[in-house]
Amino acid sequence: MPIKKTAKKALRSSKRKRKHNLTLLKNLKTATKKANAKSLPKVYSLIDKVAKNHIIHKNKAARLKSKFAKKFATPATEEKKPVAKKVAKTRKKTQK
Repeated sequence: MPIKKTAKKALRSSKRKRKHNLTLLKNLKTATKKANAKSLPKVYSLIDKVAKNHIIHKNKAARLKSKFAKKFATPATEEKKPVAKKVAKTRKKTQK
């Protein structure tokens, strides 16, 4: 436990900040789990807010935003490729 008065104050403030940071992180995790195309701007906003407060790294924020952009992108520009059928290989039984 801290002994000096300033250390006690620092401990109190760090506990408060930790609680706030954990709630922001929890909100981000629930928003990313329930994300869909309509809620994408809200998720982006939460990611930016958490990254701005240094709760997650800015590169992780960019990765998350990129992942959601790819996941909910409209496939209008993509052409459908023909799917090749997989042929089941049969194993030859070796006789002894």
